Amino acid sequence: MSETAPAQHLCLDSVTMAFGRRTVFERLSCCFPKGEISVLLGGSGSGKSTILRLIGGLVHPIDGRILVDGEDITKLANRDLAKVRHKIGMLFQGGALLDSLTVFENLALPLREHTDLDDGAIHREVDDRLASVGLHDIDDLLPNQLSGGMRKRVALARAIIRKPLILLCDEPFSGLDPISTRQVEDLLVDINRRRGITIVVVSHHVASTMRMAEQVSIVLPEGIRTGTPEEMERHEDPRIQAFLTADQDRPAGSLEEVEVLPGLGS
Repeated sequence: MSETAPAQHLCLDSVTMAFGRRTVFERLSCCFPKGEISVLLGGSGSGKSTILRLIGGLVHPIDGRILVDGEDITKLANRDLAKVRHKIGMLFQGGALLDSLTVFENLALPLREHTDLDDGAIHREVDDRLASVGLHDIDDLLPNQLSGGMRKRVALARAIIRKPLILLCDEPFSGLDPISTRQVEDLLVDINRRRGITIVVVSHHVASTMRMAEQVSIVLPEGIRTGTPEEMERHEDPRIQAFLTADQDRPAGSLEEVEVLPGLGS
């Protein structure tokens, strides 16, 4: 990070979240700097993915504020919330590609639904995003004809198809082999550098986290601990050290030493 603190692009301020009677977290506060890559670590059930859904306005908190690009989305009507969502791209854990549509149609769909671009412009936009993730000549393939790494890259291309200011990534390395993991990692860094997109990644992959993140946040029962990778490596909390020194062949969240918040999902 630079010596001058970057502006905070996304903030949760004293947010309480629950699903039914099950509390995910209480009065949770955290921020993510503009134009940087932030990674969220934490045990299964700690609420990491829920934080992404809150930022995206997909779920609503019981209490607290959620600031996205300076706007408190908890106070917005649906029409205004939709405008804020236009600033956000989402890379889902499983990719969430539509299996009945070709690669081209998967990427073209949000442009046809939400823009006035003509067919020629849509083709150019799709070609540009596929090229940006290193893919060519796969427009007519169906998702089930792609490898796992290629599916993830297509999903990433779709997540940035509308040129978002913010990219939320839920377990982008899940199910990938080491080479594909490094490819997706490098693509996220490249997209951040070239496009200046604020990226928030939920991950269990510690090695990638420490290579790509400018800010690391670890969800603990009493709240979130945040710092640069170097600061977190020097942190005295043994639970943080357990995450960062975990066996790379298993997710850090599987460690018994790390307590997590009760909740749904990860």
